[in-house]
Amino acid sequence: MDRLISCEFNMDNACVELKFLDGSMIAIDTIAVENEVADNMYQRSELDWLLYNKPLEYVQQVLSGDLEQYVQSTPEHGLRN
Repeated sequence: MDRLISCEFNMDNACVELKFLDGSMIAIDTIAVENEVADNMYQRSELDWLLYNKPLEYVQQVLSGDLEQYVQSTPEHGLRN
């Protein structure tokens, strides 16, 4: 894979799509990710916030395997403003 040229959430298929300069693409199914790592509505809400506001950070967390730890640290009542 070459350099990343775009990272966007596609609402039509619920995937984060990464496109690279060499023409390759990665699509991450956010519903499948959410079903694996989120145990409650607060964690799902935190994932949604991250997905809509910082899709590249979302992808970095998924690919590094740190998303579950990120979600587990989400307080059940102190959501982002």
